[in-house]
Amino acid sequence: MSLARMTPELFALVAERFRAFAEPNRLQILHVLRLREHTVSELVEETGIGQANLSKHLQQLLSCGLVARRKEGLYTHYSLADRDVLKMCDLMCGRLERETKERKKAFAAK
Repeated sequence: MSLARMTPELFALVAERFRAFAEPNRLQILHVLRLREHTVSELVEETGIGQANLSKHLQQLLSCGLVARRKEGLYTHYSLADRDVLKMCDLMCGRLERETKERKKAFAAK
């Protein structure tokens, strides 16, 4: 969509997604879900985030459409909503990696 055609409501939705990415625990959850879907208890084990806090973050990610949820018996499974969810994170990580290499070169040259 062209930026010239963006409405205030659309800008608000975009800002909401950026706020979801702005929390380190939510980024960690997304990173763990990158490989496969997990149950809540598996996510607690993988991330070290307490269950109540994890559930709060999962609800935020779900409401933003970044993760999907499915129930199977007593278990709730979470996965990335789609593979595009982490494209922005990958772009930022790549940029940070390049910046780190440039800084190391600058310090080595001194």
